[in-house]
Amino acid sequence: MCRALMSRGHEVTIATTRHGLSDVNGHAKRMYKGILTHFFPVQWGEGFKYSRPFKTWLDRNVQSFDVVHIHAVFNYSSIAASKSCRKSRVPYVVRPLGTLDPWSMKQKSFRKSLFFTLAGKRMLQSAGTVHYTAQGEFDRVKHSLGLTQGTVVPLGIEDESKSITDIVLGAQASSPARLPLRVERETHEARTPALPAPPYILFLSRLHPKKGLELLIKAFVALHKNQIFSEWHLVIAGDGDRDYVDSLKRLVSLNSGDETIHFVGWLSGDQKPEVLRKASLLVLPSRQENFGLCVLEALAEEVPVVVSSEVNLAKEIADAGAGWISKVDVASLVKTLSEAMIDREQRLRRGSAGKAFSQNFTWESIAEKLENMYVSIVERNG
Repeated sequence: MCRALMSRGHEVTIATTRHGLSDVNGHAKRMYKGILTHFFPVQWGEGFKYSRPFKTWLDRNVQSFDVVHIHAVFNYSSIAASKSCRKSRVPYVVRPLGTLDPWSMKQKSFRKSLFFTLAGKRMLQSAGTVHYTAQGEFDRVKHSLGLTQGTVVPLGIEDESKSITDIVLGAQASSPARLPLRVERETHEARTPALPAPPYILFLSRLHPKKGLELLIKAFVALHKNQIFSEWHLVIAGDGDRDYVDSLKRLVSLNSGDETIHFVGWLSGDQKPEVLRKASLLVLPSRQENFGLCVLEALAEEVPVVVSSEVNLAKEIADAGAGWISKVDVASLVKTLSEAMIDREQRLRRGSAGKAFSQNFTWESIAEKLENMYVSIVERNG
């Protein structure tokens, strides 16, 4: 997002806490992936992320920015940023990251309800706009919380043909030196995790209860008992809480799935394209999914998808003919997966349609929409 905006001539600065970054101490200012970034220490609360230095820096510097884009709702950093903006009359946008969805609001509901009442509601109502990444997300929030102000701008996917330098400096920037093709391929293969021979279903996301992995494992085990699907494998790529991942592995073992269900861990940006290209299907059976970036990444590689009706891109995927939509239960997953797995021609057709659909989500086109959103709220702010 930041690099795409920079490619359109905007100056972009990131201010964030250093939570989870062991190599950053105190207030650190550095270039991070080509973007000027200020990191601030978290003084209290793993989830709340209280940082007095963060607030102090904002109060002193926020007036030098035309617009502020706040990512998240339920933490101190977001509230501090919105207060600093209001104090200095700087317009701001809030992207809730799916946390206002009814399913998400039910998780730790008392804490969220209290936070929303005391600070979150004012932050959202005073924003220049609320940035939703799918129409489905906006519709659910309007219905459940009555927040009618919002702008839908989806996330984008990287153009694999462009380097970071190209994106930031434009097409005239010189391309970085590359390894000879043969050496590059060998190096890439060495980094790619061991995979079963196709066909395989790919799950590519954070391993979290909301993702519906238990449902997918049970559905796959049931299907694999059928001789028609005996050659299929399930590849689970991602990481998560160790106890939860262990519980998934126990579920696989209890269902005699160790030979056909493979946990390959988190994939780096270099590894993902290869694993995606070899997949026959990508499946995301989430109980709630704000956007589903992995879905677009799969479609960009002409891999058709099976998603639950709770993925906010589900309607657009169905309209584009790029995949199949399942309910969030084992029986529906079994039925939907069997339809997709048994018909190779349909997978090819929907994969091709998905490739065309994914072209609507290049960062170049998304950056223009973000720019229009910013200009609109800046002009309204006077």
